[in-house]
Amino acid sequence: MSIAKIPVTILTGFLGAGKTTLLSRILTEQHGLRIAVIENEFGEIGIDHELVVNAEEEVFEMNNGCICCTVRGDLIRILGNLVKRRDRFDRILVETTGLADPGPVAQTFFVDDDIGALFRLDGIVTLVDAKHALLHLESSRECKEQIGFADVLVLNKTDLVSNDERLVLEEKVHRVNGVAKVLSAVNGNVPIADILDIGGFDLARAVAEKPTFLDHEYPFEAGRSYSLDAGPRLRRALREDHCGLRVETRGGEAPLF
Repeated sequence: MSIAKIPVTILTGFLGAGKTTLLSRILTEQHGLRIAVIENEFGEIGIDHELVVNAEEEVFEMNNGCICCTVRGDLIRILGNLVKRRDRFDRILVETTGLADPGPVAQTFFVDDDIGALFRLDGIVTLVDAKHALLHLESSRECKEQIGFADVLVLNKTDLVSNDERLVLEEKVHRVNGVAKVLSAVNGNVPIADILDIGGFDLARAVAEKPTFLDHEYPFEAGRSYSLDAGPRLRRALREDHCGLRVETRGGEAPLF
């Protein structure tokens, strides 16, 4: 008997789009859903600590049934820790930083066999700042990628633009992504059911959007020096793919394996 995979939603959006406001709603409203939220900086949400019923290491359990984790390290490690608490939640929401390409986060659920066996990427939700998105689209590759990968686009802060401006923005984002569902919102106020369990992520479309989607990606650049904790995952990556790196310790070169 196969065990149902845990559905995962990736929440992304450019700086100032309103992700923090939406996450705060999810973690504080009495919606009756058990959601584990993996957030970049828990402190930015500003959760009222009276709503925290239990706090263990990186995990905060809220009185509405949600769980919040901070991404202080590797996403795979965080997901592995959450699996140990499988009885406490039904789905996961992962928030990316405002300047992040959501591709490598989504990639995690397809290139790691252990993660792929336990989790199912349900969809990518992108918040779009209706007031400033046209400027961001012109100047930011990350903004375009966030919109391009989306299964749901939430045009947020629509109270700050005219109806004509909103229509122009909708046309613009449709040119970047013609298949995503588009929602309008003020203060991130969208029905949670419209962004969770949507069954929208399409691997074939992701590969068409970015042909290298299933290729391993590492946060390294040639010609630069990095100080790294050579843990098991980095060791495995270097052993399998070599990455073109020369590894040194403070005392000189040393083998990793």
